[in-house]
Amino acid sequence: MWLKKLNKIGQHITILSTAFLCTSFCQANDFINAPNYDAFKQNAMQKYGLSSDQIDQAMADAKARPNILSIMQRPGESKPWYQYQSMFLTSGTIQKGIQFKSQYADALQRAEQQFGVPQSIILGILGVETGFGSNKGSIITRDALATLAFGYPKRADYFSDELGALIAWAYKDGDPISSITGSYAGAVGYPQFMPSNIAKYGVDYDGNGHVDLRNSAPDAIASIANYLAQQGWQKDQPIGFPAQYKGNNPDAVISQNLSNPLPYGLLRQQGVQPLNPLVNIDDLELVNLIQLQGEYGPIYYITYPNFQVITTYNRSRMYATAVWQLGNEIEN
Repeated sequence: MWLKKLNKIGQHITILSTAFLCTSFCQANDFINAPNYDAFKQNAMQKYGLSSDQIDQAMADAKARPNILSIMQRPGESKPWYQYQSMFLTSGTIQKGIQFKSQYADALQRAEQQFGVPQSIILGILGVETGFGSNKGSIITRDALATLAFGYPKRADYFSDELGALIAWAYKDGDPISSITGSYAGAVGYPQFMPSNIAKYGVDYDGNGHVDLRNSAPDAIASIANYLAQQGWQKDQPIGFPAQYKGNNPDAVISQNLSNPLPYGLLRQQGVQPLNPLVNIDDLELVNLIQLQGEYGPIYYITYPNFQVITTYNRSRMYATAVWQLGNEIEN
């Protein structure tokens, strides 16, 4: 009799414990019933060595952010160049860049020497991404990535993997995951690195034994330089030149894939030339021609492989041009 009662009490305790755990780790998680949630967990466990409980705890109070899905449908890169350019090449941003360059001159010079990436490009990325740290983003990164992983089928696998990387990074650093904030797309810190790139390219440059892209400008400077160097940056090689096109069929000369540059001589024969007649380009040099939409007509640039390297940070040609031009303005 007593044994049966004890068994029943034990069963009730087990049920209550399970219900308590689910209340703590499941019900507050807006994504727990998403069709691909189990697949996400399995991938994160296998790839990042996380346990099921660790993932559930990290996702315990995750909230959906429907506005992020709306933003993904109208990114800044959907603007024409003359409007996009005006968001970044402002006197205020340039002045911030000059001050930032002065404040972190040692780290910038050291990174340029070590990785071969010009200070101007490092500064350009920091300026376009976060205004030199003034706007790192305030959305909880876990919620942003989860919203995209479980609500944006077009790139669900990518964002699901980044969510797993974020959880692993948070446990490694010992930070509460809800304290990590960033952009609507899940990018973090001064350089707006995606979580998986922090482990791949993050550099401890302030010497404290810890890569901190959210609070350490030197770490961010070196990490950007390391990233670009590993993407194939060519030291002391040009990025590009303003160009003119005198032909009648721009579609025939504008590059469709920056990874496949053409000998300049082929483009020259079809009416492509540097805007500055003093610029001399050898016919065998491998280059691309890009076109951007100016306020009064198309604008052309002859670009080199280093321009393509910038687009690995963000695929937009407008983004890469803004980084390039902002960096030049700060340097000059």
